[in-house]
Amino acid sequence: MTQLANKWRALCLLAMVASWPASGQGSAPGGNGLKVGDGRLHATFDFETRYDSAAGYFPPPGNTDPGVVSDQLSGEALLHIRPGLRLELPGKRVDLELKGYADYVHYTGLFTPGSTNTSHVQALADLNVAFNKEGQIGVELADTLQRSDRTRSAAIGAGVLSLYNELKLRVPLRPGGGALEVVPQVGWALERFKPMGALAPVGCGGPECDPALVNRFDYDDLRTGVEGRWRFLPKTAVVVDVDLNLRSYNRGGTPSALLLRGKAGLAGLVTPKIAVTATLGWGQDFRAAAGGTLIAQVEGSYLVSPTTTVKAGYARTLEPVAAFGQFRDDRGYLEGQALLGGRLTLRATTAMDFLSFEGGNRRDTLFKLDVGPQYQFEKWLVGGAGYLLNTRTSTATGAGINYSRHEGYVRMTVTY
Repeated sequence: MTQLANKWRALCLLAMVASWPASGQGSAPGGNGLKVGDGRLHATFDFETRYDSAAGYFPPPGNTDPGVVSDQLSGEALLHIRPGLRLELPGKRVDLELKGYADYVHYTGLFTPGSTNTSHVQALADLNVAFNKEGQIGVELADTLQRSDRTRSAAIGAGVLSLYNELKLRVPLRPGGGALEVVPQVGWALERFKPMGALAPVGCGGPECDPALVNRFDYDDLRTGVEGRWRFLPKTAVVVDVDLNLRSYNRGGTPSALLLRGKAGLAGLVTPKIAVTATLGWGQDFRAAAGGTLIAQVEGSYLVSPTTTVKAGYARTLEPVAAFGQFRDDRGYLEGQALLGGRLTLRATTAMDFLSFEGGNRRDTLFKLDVGPQYQFEKWLVGGAGYLLNTRTSTATGAGINYSRHEGYVRMTVTY
């Protein structure tokens, strides 16, 4: 009965997706959406089916004890149902963009009976407002709120929900003709964690999977800094980026971090089709961890054609993290995207991260591959599919940070 009910849910949702734009398409002359001033308000709807080989910790097969959860991540078929809104109000004096959605993630139970109790709601809200963006003095305000099962903490693995919010204020200063741009900025962020299940998996030995301990990674983050760019040649600029990062942890157990990072370098076009950015600097923690390291980025992009780009690079960063104080991330990445016929988009990204944690001997290696096409059937209807591979190995034990995750999905997006 469960499988039959899930099939009926999927068919009803697909019918709603197919009928919605047809019933309202004629009510917005001049384009999709409702006209609001000089901008438009769009309603959006995503329906996605996905298989995730590491969807969460569930009761083992044949288990009759509701108080036991497997120590291994199990696979499951999921449905993502995302109604949302997008508001665009362009203007020279005030430019506003607001987008958001609610995402009901339904665990179907088709592959792992008992997983349906893990179904939950995720969400995203993203606001960007720019004042006087073409003037000598501008103001940019941005806020991002997200609830997701993909956290920003490098120390936590799979099976955890994250509530994240970041508020950022930037003041671009462009004296003279704009060859020099200085951007003071300040940002405040917080992240709160909770496990996707109420029970600790059998064999769990660390806070990354124990429901009673995962909130030790909760943090508040204050960043202030300045970015600078001086275009001393028509296509080449000196870039500078300095920021001070104060990180505090609400649950105790980890001393607060005070990180100062600064780097400088060059960015520009080597040829009309090749752009390069190269920066070098230092990161230093002035609190308990008291660690420092070189930080750097080297990135090159190649314009294969007007609709095809390839980008590759290497970056080293230093970031604070609970339980360890800080970690260094050495990351190599490769990205490519092509637009064919004005409708078909092909994309592929891959990255390898080597994480080194202070305050211990933990070392993690992460690999990510994300490939897939997207096709615009109509102005209001876009379909996409993809395959994601995430592997993570660590010198620390625990299924939540040692796993291979295979995901395949098919998605339809309607925009009115």
